[in-house]
Amino acid sequence: MNILFDIGHPAHVHFFKNPIKILQQKGHKIIVTSREKEFALELLDEMGIKHVPLSKLGKGGLLSLAGELIKRDLSLLKVARQNNISIMAAIGGVSIAHATRLTGIPSLVFYDTENAKLQNLITYPFASQVIVPRCYQAWLPKKRHVRYAGYHELSYLHPAVFSPDKVTALQNGLAETGDTFFIRVVSWQASHDIGETGWSQELLENTVSKLTKLGRVLISSESPLTGTLADYAYQGKLSEVHHVLAFCKAFIGESATMASECAVLGVPAIYAAETGRGYTDEQEQKYGLVKNLRTIEWNSLESAIDSILDQPASNWIAARQNLLRDTINVAEFISDTIESYPNPPAIMQRSLNN
Repeated sequence: MNILFDIGHPAHVHFFKNPIKILQQKGHKIIVTSREKEFALELLDEMGIKHVPLSKLGKGGLLSLAGELIKRDLSLLKVARQNNISIMAAIGGVSIAHATRLTGIPSLVFYDTENAKLQNLITYPFASQVIVPRCYQAWLPKKRHVRYAGYHELSYLHPAVFSPDKVTALQNGLAETGDTFFIRVVSWQASHDIGETGWSQELLENTVSKLTKLGRVLISSESPLTGTLADYAYQGKLSEVHHVLAFCKAFIGESATMASECAVLGVPAIYAAETGRGYTDEQEQKYGLVKNLRTIEWNSLESAIDSILDQPASNWIAARQNLLRDTINVAEFISDTIESYPNPPAIMQRSLNN
């Protein structure tokens, strides 16, 4: 088969990199289309994944996003036709879903973000199949969706496909002695971020001030860090950040994806943002690995940090073991789902029975 993967965000690179390898090893031809957003193109290049850039993130707002979407839809349609694509896959998947209606090429949309209401409204009705974690809490097309036992992050951080390496972590900024804390702040320019605001400069400064007394602080930011905060910017390789996360004391930030990454690695995480996610809610309720804060203010954040630091490391180890017991190797699930469409993959029965 000729399989197209559409990449719109750095997290999508990680999600699909292992399924791409699996499918290539089975003899399938892979075409990757990409979008210039944050470090997505750099990450693809760093991993040696050939790709065709289709569009660039605009300045934000509905008009800018709409203009980019039209350009992206037309460009993707051209690539799909030129390469005789058999099936398409993406996270979010607006453009591949639209291409399905114009070409008849099946589109498999993987997603886990409930509050992307506008995006989902113009995607789900056109997609051939929508595939979500079992904890997903929003509307889905009744006869065209699949749930699985897992999270997106288990496509690249499941023990079957990822082993943290401390030497690599040290080379990328982990403290040689003492604890390391990782902070992530985002730009709030995605379609599902419209109308939302993130952390204030004061909140970030308070967090850094507290954590620097306890260990090393690393900050990953979608926007340039200013003043003394620039001294804490993560300088390591983008493709190796998960080795660093795996050995951190805790994660604090406004990225649900990175909070979930830490959870599946057994690192306690605080996700502080106005809107929630079904997967971080489940990771808090079932495993206690994430603390979700909907009020973005210092007193609540400081209390959550203190609560994490008061717990022994053995708690997080046990919680991760419970999480992995309940979930599947998502990379295997993705590749099987693509190969077997429209029939359910063999792994599906194991997923549903957990």
